[in-house]
Amino acid sequence: MADGGPVPAWRRTGSRRRLLLLLIVLIPTVISSNTMARLLPDRGSILLDTFLVAVFTTLFAWISVGFWTSIAGLVILLTKKDAYRVSRACDGLGLTIADGAARTAILIPIYNEEVQRVIAGLRTTYASVRATGSLDRFDFFLLSDTTDPDVWVEEEEAWHRFCSEEDAFGRVFYRKRTSNTKRKSGNVADFCRRWGKSYRYMAVFDADSIMSGETLVRLVQIMEARPDIGILQTPPKAVNRETLIARVQQFANHVYGPLLAAGLHFWQLGDAQYCGHNALIRVEPFMKHCELPRLPGKGPLSGDILSHDYVESALMCRAGYGIWLTYDLRGSWEETPPTLIDELKRDRRWCQGNLQHTRLLFTRGFFPAHRALFINGILSYGSALLWLAFLTVNSAQAISEVLFEPVYMPILRKFLPELPVWRPHWAISLLGSTTLLLFLPKFLGAFPILLADFKARLYGGKIRLFLSILLEVVLSMILTPIRMVFHSLFVVSTLLGKSVGWGAQSRDDRGTTWREALRAHWWGTLLGIGWGAVVYWITPSFFWWISPITFSLALSIPISVVTGRAGVGRLFRKAGLFLIPEEVELPPELQALEDNLLRPEPYFPFFFSRKKGFLRAVVDPLVHSLHTSLLLRFRRGAPSRERARDRIVEKALVSGPDALNRKEKTALLRAPHHLRELHRKVWRLGDEQAAARWGLVPPEKK
Repeated sequence: MADGGPVPAWRRTGSRRRLLLLLIVLIPTVISSNTMARLLPDRGSILLDTFLVAVFTTLFAWISVGFWTSIAGLVILLTKKDAYRVSRACDGLGLTIADGAARTAILIPIYNEEVQRVIAGLRTTYASVRATGSLDRFDFFLLSDTTDPDVWVEEEEAWHRFCSEEDAFGRVFYRKRTSNTKRKSGNVADFCRRWGKSYRYMAVFDADSIMSGETLVRLVQIMEARPDIGILQTPPKAVNRETLIARVQQFANHVYGPLLAAGLHFWQLGDAQYCGHNALIRVEPFMKHCELPRLPGKGPLSGDILSHDYVESALMCRAGYGIWLTYDLRGSWEETPPTLIDELKRDRRWCQGNLQHTRLLFTRGFFPAHRALFINGILSYGSALLWLAFLTVNSAQAISEVLFEPVYMPILRKFLPELPVWRPHWAISLLGSTTLLLFLPKFLGAFPILLADFKARLYGGKIRLFLSILLEVVLSMILTPIRMVFHSLFVVSTLLGKSVGWGAQSRDDRGTTWREALRAHWWGTLLGIGWGAVVYWITPSFFWWISPITFSLALSIPISVVTGRAGVGRLFRKAGLFLIPEEVELPPELQALEDNLLRPEPYFPFFFSRKKGFLRAVVDPLVHSLHTSLLLRFRRGAPSRERARDRIVEKALVSGPDALNRKEKTALLRAPHHLRELHRKVWRLGDEQAAARWGLVPPEKK
């Protein structure tokens, strides 16, 4: 839909609904904040009291939005009445795409990923799309930003082997970028510049994403019926992890996720957010309107936009297209970080990206709904710092009441003196309302499941479902203080100018070692012990109010280790706790993924690991030919660069491949002439010891 068209009916409905949301959030917030202000002891510090009330108001309003989102979602799921459900456009249709020009590219951006898992996921989605009979409408692109030379070569060989086995040449493509400019968003942008005009739609995946062929076809059918839609976002389900923390997150995603997704749809309608993966995008308006700007200036809040998805949503809506959440479509999956440390590493990147959005809040043409999404993203990390400040100030006040004599009639209020009056029923009401907002949505999420026996069975039965929710609440309370201090640190370090790197994500259940936990959590442990000790020494009665926080921080090292153990997660699974439907009735796609991960590797004649990609590119004639053929364009560099490459070749011949660092290996992989020279000379090695270094003879013959 072009700019300047008629205002759609959903936009007027959405405005009314958001006005309602604003009212039902603001009214209780004002009442609760007033109660909070009157509960504060009269110490004469107006500035400090104002700070506490302001922080409480912000946090109460923020959690209220989540509560009312869950309520709206519950109403939709129970009544099944939704006039704006976008999936109705494909109701009753078969699994065919009528228009032959409606071609879709499935993009799988990868960065130093486990190649076996990437190819297994590609094989699974490819087979599922082929089963729909609409494979001719889809192409697949492995878009590599990999920097590890061994993984680079492994990707090429795995792609070629997959295409040979599946007869997929001309339908599954591999492209390796030379420069990682703008990370994932730059990777997708590079695809759009090269091939975007050949496709009407593109489905963007993460390296661990899986989508069923039926879901992909349904998304295309909806887009075909609704030319006003720019992005269709699916709510992916978390699966396939075994560690305790990941199993808890999977369970929460399945139980609370549908409620949240339906509620977000109710409030947002066509102003939803794009989450960066497991979504279908209309290519032409994306290319025309969603090019990301580079934020001017210096520091971590400038430069390339890290959290690109929310910005692309806002740009697409500004161009007149809707972003919709298909909350009722199944067949979309992802995997969660397997450990607390992996989760925090991911959050560090997301924190900096979300804080960058502070510079985009007042961008001309953005809709209020997307400004609100920016604020929500900022608060998802900034709220941790607010909670920490709130708790710290309260601890300091509790200590000061013991150390200093309270002032009951401060000068600023001498004309209306008032003795402090404790109102326990007010305090209980305030605590109760806050607790209700935080925890009631978790139990509401189970309500639609409990109404259907067959659904409850997929979670281990009603009793185990209820026990799992209680245990999830307890574990969340244990982990929340640890996340709070880390997120606070992320916010502060970002604002102080410390930027974050771009590392590969962990996608296995290897767990957390004690050394890793000590290195990550030692300072949080000392903080918890010191905080608790000081409060207990000065005011023991207040200590018990903050003990859940200080105990959690003090025990963060064993908590991180235990929750990251796959064995612990399997014990809970064996007990029927934290079960998800995909574990009780395995979908065909996830079963195919398991089978594909167990596919035997083809015969390998050399005496080294097949994961040593650089070594294979030098020694294996087939891999060597494949790699050099994929270097489509090569220009000889300056004489100094050519001489440097000559020296690398000589170093490799004299000392073997292990003597080369990553940069030197990459330099040779990008220079086909030098790589061919090294390949010929290695095969002509007469020294048996040198040949063994290159895997040409067994190690025993050294």
